[in-house]
Amino acid sequence: MKKHIPNTITCCNLISGCVATYWAFLADYELALLFIIIGAVFDFFDGMTARLLHVSSPIGKELDSLADDITFGFAPSAVVFSFLASSHIHLPFLPFLAFIMAAFSALRLAKFNLDERQALGFIGLPTPANALFWASLIAGGGEMLSSSPYYIYALLAMLFLSCYLLVAEIPMFALKFKTWGFRENKIKYCFLVCCIPLLCLGTLGFAFIIALYVVLSIATCRRNP
Repeated sequence: MKKHIPNTITCCNLISGCVATYWAFLADYELALLFIIIGAVFDFFDGMTARLLHVSSPIGKELDSLADDITFGFAPSAVVFSFLASSHIHLPFLPFLAFIMAAFSALRLAKFNLDERQALGFIGLPTPANALFWASLIAGGGEMLSSSPYYIYALLAMLFLSCYLLVAEIPMFALKFKTWGFRENKIKYCFLVCCIPLLCLGTLGFAFIIALYVVLSIATCRRNP
């Protein structure tokens, strides 16, 4: 019985992504963000549960990647698509470019499954971080973005940048601690401290947190090639 618990949690992640996509197409971006966050919680606990119960399996690994691409690939793509589709643009095909992000998310997840270097960190932007950035940006800053006559170009530039970051050979830190010392974990501790005031910004705060995460990761990578 216990061997089915992690896969059940993974399926809850997948269902959360489906619900997030539904709300994204209805242009309720805050609810879409909420269900992406719920999916991220399930994603965190499925792996932990599998390790605690010692029931890891190849099926669970594949199912996890499939669920992640729905919740952290297709759902944020639907958010961006819906936002662009509701805009007054003269190129009807333009919103469909948002789904490029779903394809790059799938590629990112496939690479992660085969890459043995990512035990304590990441190579490229993790898909949950990318999803939280886009859902938060649209939910919390959509009105502000649309007030600019150039926001379409800015969104497309950020879209292609995030696709690049998903598969880029850029080391990014994970919030995993082998020891609790400050010297070994100063970047992580600084990041966590900076997250506190950013969360006070409300929904948009998640987007700033992910942006800070990317900047700190790249800065750390440059200092320690």
